[in-house]
Amino acid sequence: MNHRVIKHNLRRTAASIKWVVFSIITGCIVGLLGTAFFLCLSFVTTLRTQNPWLLYLLPVGGLAIIAMYRLLHNEKDAGTNLVISAIHYNDELHLRTAPLIFVSTLITHLFGGSAGREGAALQMGGSIGGSIGKLFRFDDKDKNVMIMCGMSAAFSALFGTPLAAAILPLEIVSVGVMYYNALLPCVISSLIAHSIANHFGVAAEYFSIGKIPGFTVVPAVKISVLAILCALVSIFFCMVIHKTEELYKQYLKNTYLRIFAGGCILVVLTLLAGSRDYNGAGMNIITQCFQGSVRPEAFLLKIIFTAITIGAGYKGGEIVPAFFTGAAFGCLFGNLTGFSPALCAAVGMTSVFCGVTNCPISALCVSFELFGFTGMPYFLLSTAFSYMLSGYFGLYRSQKIVYSKYKSNYINKTTI
Repeated sequence: MNHRVIKHNLRRTAASIKWVVFSIITGCIVGLLGTAFFLCLSFVTTLRTQNPWLLYLLPVGGLAIIAMYRLLHNEKDAGTNLVISAIHYNDELHLRTAPLIFVSTLITHLFGGSAGREGAALQMGGSIGGSIGKLFRFDDKDKNVMIMCGMSAAFSALFGTPLAAAILPLEIVSVGVMYYNALLPCVISSLIAHSIANHFGVAAEYFSIGKIPGFTVVPAVKISVLAILCALVSIFFCMVIHKTEELYKQYLKNTYLRIFAGGCILVVLTLLAGSRDYNGAGMNIITQCFQGSVRPEAFLLKIIFTAITIGAGYKGGEIVPAFFTGAAFGCLFGNLTGFSPALCAAVGMTSVFCGVTNCPISALCVSFELFGFTGMPYFLLSTAFSYMLSGYFGLYRSQKIVYSKYKSNYINKTTI
């Protein structure tokens, strides 16, 4: 018996050492690449801001993106859905995804497409992590852990939230089931990538809420109403994103024509809006929301701009636009009700993020890392409402709802 116990402990120790080693390797590689990606994004964003005429080249930039994907035989790229499918169904996740999403996202941001960066990070990190697993001949289950490990590292390096980055890949793949076997590798790779990003001057995001109202009945009711509305906004966000993509594919079957037309539409919409606030990721506008300054229609316009961008074939992601949408809607709610616009912007950000990703624990982690722990009761309450009332909608159609949100029933269905 003692011999078997010793043998079992040795196996567990060897497995732990293996994951520590490979999570360090992944964290270092993806952390460096994620840091470079962040710095390049900052550069092209500054370049676009200083040269507004670059917007008119957006349709041409779109053609370049399609040409690159065709040149590298990656025409059927499904974005973050492919990364999730690789974990569910062992679909092939090629290493070439990393440089493609890197360059194509830079092009999208340089010319004013409305997209985020974290979706790109999940694809980039997942493809590198999976490729490392493939290189060392890991079996399918271990390779899936490596994919999640890479996702954590990239998200952490880009957004500066190592806690949320470690949890998100475990939670986003299958709603109702957490991949706890990947916890240690994801934590280590996330922390290492975060440290590397900090070393090269990538500052973590943080938004000051200021004085937070005491958690009493009336404020709790107001935040609950906001959370319910944010759940509806998140449903609307997902529906518009998916429907726009379907309309593009229905009426513009040629990918070159589709992305060129999408670029032209974005140029016209930008001129009609009379503002460049909805181009790029929009982190500067999120900051304004915490100062109580936002146009009433901002959240709606960001949804439209993002749907047209992503649906046409431009690259990036939908998570930061979801943050923008939530912050703008929350700030508007706060201004209309006279209840702390900054707190409402924070609650809006995390509630809409939770609603579109179906990841309540990750949303809570994001709230603590971006806004501090003082507003915990508000974030806890709003995240719970948003998760429950956002239904089975989601940004990623490869995501599975394993257990019902309403009963302890096994349903195993994909998101709408």
